[in-house]
Amino acid sequence: MRASDHAYTTLLEEIQSGALPPGTVLAEVEQAARLGVSRTPAREAIGRLVATGLATQQSPRVTVVSDFDGDDLRALFELRRALEESAARIAARRGDPTLFAALASDFAAAHPEHSGGGSGSSDAVDAYYALIARFDAALDAAVDNAYYAQSLRTVRTHLARARRLARDNRERLLASVAEHRLIAEAIAAGDAELAAHATHVHLHNALSAILGSLEPTSPAEGTR
Repeated sequence: MRASDHAYTTLLEEIQSGALPPGTVLAEVEQAARLGVSRTPAREAIGRLVATGLATQQSPRVTVVSDFDGDDLRALFELRRALEESAARIAARRGDPTLFAALASDFAAAHPEHSGGGSGSSDAVDAYYALIARFDAALDAAVDNAYYAQSLRTVRTHLARARRLARDNRERLLASVAEHRLIAEAIAAGDAELAAHATHVHLHNALSAILGSLEPTSPAEGTR
């Protein structure tokens, strides 16, 4: 792996995981030293983050991790809704029914709520997101459109930051399993409108849950 790719991948994962929160200064010299690369690869990596919108150039000398608040989430989901609802319709017409039926069975057997008291790094949750990645890959293959794939890749890059906010929500994880199962079943059955509607419901619920996680919890409400 090239040094710039290593630096970019590391910084990307740290932004998506929250290890580098919004507002963190991405100083070229400091990041190069921390990542064990020279300044040129670090500069290239930071430039790629700016190009994808994960970092913002505040001034010629200052680059920071981009904000990711409620307005950003709503804008992201506007695009996600347009792309994924259409993709579900197309997949229902073009996709392999056997493949999506198998994915529906996998969702039926998934239990990401087995996180043992809300551990955000549980194997069960990680396995569930790996299953979602398989579903996304199958959706992309069924749509078979490079423009769609590129647009969805950009959305998913930012979506990783949003999903982190809902990892510990047991009720939301359970609902997400059922929602993905319904989408996969509709695609397998060739029902384009049901697939699109189920995707719409899933995205509405996902956004509502993530926005809810951003709201401060009052002392009277306690913690989850």
